Amino acid sequence: MELRQLQYTLQIAAERNFSRAAEKLHIAQPSLSQQLSKLEKELGVLLFQRNTSSVELTYAGEKFVEQAQGIIDAVELLRQEMSDISQLRTGRVMVGSMPITGAHLLPHVLPVFKSKYAEVEITLLEDSSMNLEKLTASGQTDLSLLSLPLEIPTLAYEVLGEERIDLAVPPGHLLAGREPQGIRTSLSELKDEPFIVLKEGQGFRKMTVELCREAGFEPRIVFESNNMETVQSLVAAGMGVTLVPHFIARAARSEFVPVYLPLAEPVPSRTLVIAYRRGRYLSRAAEAFIETFKETVAGLTDN
Repeated sequence: MELRQLQYTLQIAAERNFSRAAEKLHIAQPSLSQQLSKLEKELGVLLFQRNTSSVELTYAGEKFVEQAQGIIDAVELLRQEMSDISQLRTGRVMVGSMPITGAHLLPHVLPVFKSKYAEVEITLLEDSSMNLEKLTASGQTDLSLLSLPLEIPTLAYEVLGEERIDLAVPPGHLLAGREPQGIRTSLSELKDEPFIVLKEGQGFRKMTVELCREAGFEPRIVFESNNMETVQSLVAAGMGVTLVPHFIARAARSEFVPVYLPLAEPVPSRTLVIAYRRGRYLSRAAEAFIETFKETVAGLTDN
């Protein structure tokens, strides 16, 4: 049994498709099929049920994948530990990030980290929170910037800090006039307002909808976008209201700027975390990145 055969089997199990698995592994599909057949012959069991439309794990296949993932993790742990011993803090950290949050936090974090650890390469992978959880759980990122709650139980995390959620309204909105008076708006007062939100699959959209439901109403969604900048510009143009994470709300932007209002008690917030696969070995470089991120976010929270 060869290590590459374990990797091939894990990729087929993840993709449920030989063509896609071969493409991800950068090998020809016949070679992949040949290696799997060789492995199954050696083991004396069938790992996958194949038909024209799907590839499914057998019972033996499920057990094999479970153990194979542990072996691959152990090999990666050995490599990382040896790398740390020989190179100290040099190496590479694959960091997953939600595009919107990362765009406003990473410019604060990365220059500080690079000034301390110039030899460490940081590779960024941006995706929706839903996809990032899957990528982190499968080991395709070392660390990922996410917010609680996490849906996948195999993920562990370290808390970066709490981030207040603000209300964004058009400049001419009735609620905008409350700002100079120091009057705070409660979420329940927004039940008749049109909402502009992120599209499905993004964690903050889910949080927005859940906060509205907790306040006793279903948000009347009139526009959706993949981009929080677009959401805020549409609010500024008078198309509706939205909720915005505080770090994003205070960032400078274009001519279309909404009015940001702190909400009434209990002020909603989200918990930002750095997540990684439970049991995964974290290199010294990864640990240093987490520590730098914590210090940076703490500094922003204090401002």
